[in-house]
Amino acid sequence: MDIEYFREYVLKKKAVNEGQPFGDDVIVYKVLNKMFLMINFEIPLNISLKCDPELAIDLRERYAAITPAYHMNKSHWNDVVVDGTIPLLEILKMIDHSYDLVVNKFSKKEKIEYIKK
Repeated sequence: MDIEYFREYVLKKKAVNEGQPFGDDVIVYKVLNKMFLMINFEIPLNISLKCDPELAIDLRERYAAITPAYHMNKSHWNDVVVDGTIPLLEILKMIDHSYDLVVNKFSKKEKIEYIKK
């Protein structure tokens, strides 16, 4: 599991774009300009994901590699160290959850824009 694997997975999602607004060592993924994922180039790979607060707590209790996200709202964001201790399917599920949380919070105007993409 490397950064390119996650990059390809995420960019297949509808209305996703990537950028580096925080510098050269972090890629930010947004859906309609709303952030849902950040990937840090550190080794082991570290990703930050939006998460439902109750699920965030559950995931932190299940996996030592998941902690409250640094510099983010710790109730709604998790940092995930991709070190092989969390199954890949679980990480992909967390990415999907993060994306869905953002899409489900769109305003009516944003929903129309999203549908058009």
